[in-house]
This record gives sequence, structure tokens and C-alpha cells, in this order.
Amino acid sequence: MAQQEAVYATDEYGRPFIILRDQGRKTRTHGVEAIKSHILAARTVANIIRTSLGPRGLDKILISPDGEITVTNDGATILGQMEVEHQIAKLLVQLSKSQDDEIGDGTTGVVVLAGALLEQSEDLLDRGIHPIRIADGFDRACAVACEKLDSISDRVEFSPENKENLLKTAMTSLGSKMCARIAVDAVLIVADLERRDVPFDLIKVDGKVGGSLADTTLIKGVLIDKDMSHPQMPSCVRDARLAILTCPFEPPRPKTKHKLEITSVEEFKLLRDYEKEKFEDMIKIVKDTGANLVICQWGFDDEANHLLMQNELPAVRWVGGPEIELIAIATQGRIVPRFEDLTAQKLGKAGIVREVTFGTTRDKMLVIEECANSRAVTIFVRGSNKMIVDEAKRALHDAICAVRNLVVDNRVVYGAADEIPSIEQYAMRSFAAALDAIPLALAENSGLSPIETLTDVKSRQVTEKNSRLGIDCSGKGENDMKKQFVYDPLISKRQQYLLATQVRTLLLVILIHDVSMHDVIVAGEAEE
Repeated sequence: MAQQEAVYATDEYGRPFIILRDQGRKTRTHGVEAIKSHILAARTVANIIRTSLGPRGLDKILISPDGEITVTNDGATILGQMEVEHQIAKLLVQLSKSQDDEIGDGTTGVVVLAGALLEQSEDLLDRGIHPIRIADGFDRACAVACEKLDSISDRVEFSPENKENLLKTAMTSLGSKMCARIAVDAVLIVADLERRDVPFDLIKVDGKVGGSLADTTLIKGVLIDKDMSHPQMPSCVRDARLAILTCPFEPPRPKTKHKLEITSVEEFKLLRDYEKEKFEDMIKIVKDTGANLVICQWGFDDEANHLLMQNELPAVRWVGGPEIELIAIATQGRIVPRFEDLTAQKLGKAGIVREVTFGTTRDKMLVIEECANSRAVTIFVRGSNKMIVDEAKRALHDAICAVRNLVVDNRVVYGAADEIPSIEQYAMRSFAAALDAIPLALAENSGLSPIETLTDVKSRQVTEKNSRLGIDCSGKGENDMKKQFVYDPLISKRQQYLLATQVRTLLLVILIHDVSMHDVIVAGEAEE
């Protein structure tokens, strides 16, 4: 006779509740079986984004809980917006984020590679090989693969005058020549080629709905989504001297909670005169330094706004913290927290500050150009809707990161991709088999026969002794990735191998360190 799954009961006040018999329906798995369940969870995540890999990869439509729609094929974005509950699957989400934070590109490939390594690990576990030996073999194989990458890599030369190689690298990520040129120009403007450093904080990518993707422009300066605080203020200020303030245009007040009582008209007039006097003193302090434009982090009321306009002192209010920092870097000004600290030496300098309008709308934005620090740039993305603008910004970010990686290390490998007398040779062979996952996914996403295409390319690599052969995703009839200009920065590819191997090692070695962590409770059938 089957046991009852729920029991009706009441508490001491007569309120009803139901007791569910839940624990008896669960079973606990241990050891290798638990590892396999973890591997299955990680492979499921990898398979979700596998179809987004490569130039012919498919986009995913993501809908947030509040109904916001995102259309993208960027691996880091897809995984970042997925609601992943499984703790092991979350490791792959963090893996993609690590690749994005460190390299900025290759976020889909690193997850696909990690999933393939875990799939190969499952086959080795079925053969009875100990997880530690598998982990050691994969680590040795990763070291061999990284050494091989170093040996087959080429150096691509570039300079501010010769940008062709950088342009080809950006097009590998973007596909659009116009946007690729913008990405390359932005990186070269801010790059310190002697130190091989690219300060990302000097590159701002902003966007606005309207126009088409062809209207995307590179602004040698700073763009902020603000306008002048008063419509009668001048819309263009030349030879600007910027006072960058984080203090508001308002009379001083106690920091503690206070209450002000006004009992007569005379007292109200005194208060109004006091506020006006304080506003005029603040404006005088600013004008005495030689400033002809105020950038304020906080707002100010209509009276202060009117006095600023009367005193011919244009102002911009409610400028966000990150934007105000970028303005200070670009204009070489100092952010001033109090009016008393403002001096002429702390003013930022720009050749022109102007408002720009868009189409038939009254939307305005402020452009600060010809800055004292000429290395600050803004990429202004246009598109017909918000989804296109957001995806273009993500694609530009990947292209900028790819170009940045070449500036840091100009060695590349061309796209698509030892005998050990010990038991670890099985793990090393499995590592090599896992590397086939990326070209297989590229071929499948391009509508080619995956196994036939990969077998043909691998046989040609051996017979022709050409490591540059890869999958012809674009159907150009040429498998030599160097001739197709499909460049992959060496540091990006090496980081993919290292991160994917580390995650796989982590999953396997957990069993050795703490068996209880590999106990999994799964739902089972009710007892009869």
C-alpha cells in the first residue's frame, strides 16, 4: 500500500496546514556518479551557447523578468543574463566572465572548450581512470598546447600609419569594415605604443536610438547625454574653461535634521535675500577663476539657474560620477568638492563644447572636443532600435579588446586550430579530441558537414604541413586562415586553454578534497 504523500493537520489555534512527505522521495548519489551529474550540468550550459560560436553563429533572444528583450550572440552576455541555479553550471558562467574581464574576447569559445573537456573527462572516468590522473594529464596537455601555440604564432606588424593588420583583426570580430576602422582608430589614439598599454578608461562607447549603424562616429573628445541647464544659455562655448564641481549650487545647510519656521513676510524676504546672496557669491567665485562653463554633479533650482544665465555662465547639471571623471581626465581639470577650493589651475580646458541635436526630436547631447588630453575618445553608436544599438556596442567592445590584445602582444595564431609513456597519455589524447569541439561547432553553424569538413582539414594539415588551415565559414573557397586574414590574438587563445583546463581540473579534484561535495540529492520515485 502506497504511503500518503501529504498529511492534513491543524495547529493549536485551529489553522490548517499540510505536511508534505518530501525527503523520502530523494536519493543521494556519490563519487563518480555525482561527478557525472556535475559534468552533465556544465555540458548543458556549454551546448546552449555552442550554436552562437563563429561568424555564422546564431543569435539568442533573452527576455528578462521585467520583460526587457536582448538579442545577442555574445557568450558573456548570454551566460550573464541566464538564471543558472546549478552551482557547477555557475562555474561556467564565471569562466566566461573571467575571459571577458581578462581578454574581452573569446567568451563563447572558452565555454565550448570547457564543455568538450568535461565530455572527454566523462569517457575517461568510464574507463576507470582516477580523476587525479585525468587532471594531471589535461594539465600536461594544456602546457604542450600552449607551447605549440607559441611555436606556430606569427607576429603582425603595425604602426599608426600602417593599420591594415589591426583592421583585419577587428574585422574578424566585427565583420563591418567601417566599425572595424573606428575601433582601430580609437585604440591607436589612446594607446601608449612604447609601453604597449591601452588605457580603457579613455575609451567611452555610447549609443542613441535613431539613424542607422552607418551613422556611427568616432568623437575625439567626450560625449555626455546632457544639455545646458537653461534653454537661453549659449549652445556652443569656444576656448572653454571648465569648472568641474561635485558641490551643489545651493545655500549651506546643517547636515543634521533641521526645521525652519517662517512666521512673517519680512522673514521670508530675508531668507530669499540670503539665498540670492549666497548664489551670487558662488557665481562670483567661479567667474573670478576665469571659468566660462560649469559642469556640476548635482542639480540646482530655478533661481540659481536664472542667476547663472544672467551672469553669462553656462552650466550643465546632474552629470554622473563616471562621466565627470572622464571629463576631468580628458580636459586635465580637477574635480572640486567645495567652492572655496576652486582656483584657475584646477580648471579643465577644451577647444569647443557644443550641443548636438538629433532628427526631429528635441533630444540633445553635449560634445566636448579639442580637449587638453587629446587621447580621450568616444564612439557614438546609432541604430534603428535599442537592441541593435546594444548589440553594436557589445560587438565594438569585442573588436576593441581584440585590437588591444594585439597592441599588448602582436603575436597571432590563425583561426580554427608527444608521446607520453604513462596512463596520462589517455587524458592528453582526450584533450586533443576536445580541441576539435570549436572547429566542429564552426562547421555546423556554417551549414557544413561537421565531421567531413573537419576530417578534410586535419588531413590537409598533416599532408601539407600547414597549421594555418581552418574551417572556411564564409564560403570563400580558401581554408588558409592567413589568406582570409582570420587573426586570433595569441594571448586570447592561450587564456582560453588555461581557463578551460582550470575549471575542468577544479570539478575533478573536488572529489579528492571533499567527497561530501560530490553528493547529489536527486528526486526519486515514491515508495510503494
